[in-house]
Amino acid sequence: MKHRGILAVVSGFSGAGKGTLMKNLVNQYDNYALSISMTTRLPREGEEDGREYFFVSKETFEEKVGQGGLIEYACYCDNYYGTPKEYVENQLAMGRDVLLEIEIQGALKVREKFPEALLLFVMPPSAKELENRLTGRGTETPEVVSKRLRRAVSEAQGIENYDYIVINDDLEMCTQELHSIICTAHKSVGRNEEFIENMRQELNVLVKGEK
Repeated sequence: MKHRGILAVVSGFSGAGKGTLMKNLVNQYDNYALSISMTTRLPREGEEDGREYFFVSKETFEEKVGQGGLIEYACYCDNYYGTPKEYVENQLAMGRDVLLEIEIQGALKVREKFPEALLLFVMPPSAKELENRLTGRGTETPEVVSKRLRRAVSEAQGIENYDYIVINDDLEMCTQELHSIICTAHKSVGRNEEFIENMRQELNVLVKGEK
């Protein structure tokens, strides 16, 4: 029986390493599709349009919103981020597990439209390690680092809305743990109602045949 894919929403503090974690997951296992978000922020060095993000103007982004072409969108650090709908729906229908890397506002909006979505929050082992990672990037000014840390304080208040937390201390161990959580979610009762109902019907047929 072909199963519909799981929509796994991955959030976390900026600097927690969620992007690297998800890319590692996609590289190691075949059944994942990494959804590419649309954003109005400028590309960082080494990023390419259509690979890390779809980089668009504010006007183009707002047109897509008006067309209903985004599952969710939100403003984060003065830029828009959103999830294109068609790609996600197509991948789920093919049975692939779709990974969405989005911030907490967007994650809660996805949960409203996809109640069966699996919400995962990636965290560093400590707040000090988070600061070290943000500083170590070398891509942000001290003011931006400070802004991201203040944002983390706010985001920490919403972690209880998620299904699981994943501590990103060791990349390989964390990748395996994330994969294990998603595999286990496939076995949940709510995602196997058709199989359960078929089993009931088959059992009834067998019992009636014994009479």
